Amino acid sequence: MALQGISVVELSGLAPGPFCAMVLADFGARVVRVDRPGSRYDVSRLGRGKRSLVLDLKQPRGAAVLRRLCERSDVLLEPFRRGVMEKLQLGPEILQRENPRLIYARLSGFGQSGSFSRLAGHDINYLALSGVLSKIGRSGENPYAPLNLLADFAGGGLMCALGIIMALFDRTRTGKGQVIDANMVEGAAYLSSFLWKTQKSSLWEAPRGQNMLDGGAPFYTTYRTADGEFMAVGAIEPQFYELLIKGLGLKSDELPNQMSMDDWPEMKKKFADVFAKKTKAEWCQIFDGADACVTPVLTLEEVVHHDHHKERGSFITSEEQDVSPRPAPLLLNTPAIPSFKRDPFVGEHTEEILEEFGFSREEIYQLNSDKIIESNKVKASL
Repeated sequence: MALQGISVVELSGLAPGPFCAMVLADFGARVVRVDRPGSRYDVSRLGRGKRSLVLDLKQPRGAAVLRRLCERSDVLLEPFRRGVMEKLQLGPEILQRENPRLIYARLSGFGQSGSFSRLAGHDINYLALSGVLSKIGRSGENPYAPLNLLADFAGGGLMCALGIIMALFDRTRTGKGQVIDANMVEGAAYLSSFLWKTQKSSLWEAPRGQNMLDGGAPFYTTYRTADGEFMAVGAIEPQFYELLIKGLGLKSDELPNQMSMDDWPEMKKKFADVFAKKTKAEWCQIFDGADACVTPVLTLEEVVHHDHHKERGSFITSEEQDVSPRPAPLLLNTPAIPSFKRDPFVGEHTEEILEEFGFSREEIYQLNSDKIIESNKVKASL
């Protein structure tokens, strides 16, 4: 795999960090997740392909253990607010002095500087501060966050993974690691570059929810079907719009111009009335195979059974029969081979990992006795 041989130490956190490390593991990196003492399980459920070690970083000897791990690792991923790692004597100055090749990835909400850098927040807060949230929502309604996907996972976890890959590539030329200041606010803002670059165009001249791409256009929105399901319509180009009109059983010469914004509210009502007369399955029969840009809104249960996904193998099933998306993108020469095993239990591999990093049995015994580490080996059932 593309990241074979790369060693990653992930300090456990919520959503974006675990996702970032899982992406690296999916593509071949060896990921050690450092969990906190007393943790019962990984709340984010994103432990695929990782191993778990429990270590008390608040104890000086625990911090010393982490420093030894980082001496022999390629990447450290930490999810804390500004200053936390420095208080633990685990800042980049110390760790990169001991291992100049170490890539020190800092994934936070607001970044490592600025007046918000020490504040708590969640996806909705980061999205709000990025400006993106102000653009999402129906006309006349409050802005709403589209789950916690944009800031946490796209602007945070995935953007951080990209930074790590670029830093790894740069290291092949310089021989040195570097610090990555990845944060959800700037990551989400960067994702929205298209919005910034098109601000002065006609795309966003109307209030939120009344433009072409934010739910205002009758040809770029969702419609309820007769069985209470939904269809998604994205027929922007004239040739696609024409096929949409044909599939709906309407006539173009009896309708207003597609781009007449004043007529959009009435057109949406007309389209909604038509969609409400057939079930989702019936609309799929009409539009499947047609370039009308009309697709069913699939539930998570329906997605895995869709023919296109089955043909491509887009979803995978673990040994515990849990279904999840196959890692993307698909690299044809060095594709990701995700683990099909269950996620690790907290502390399952503590002793195994420490032995691999050169700790003696005596050292491991003493760390265990002094509650610096915890080991939760899985007992075989006979």
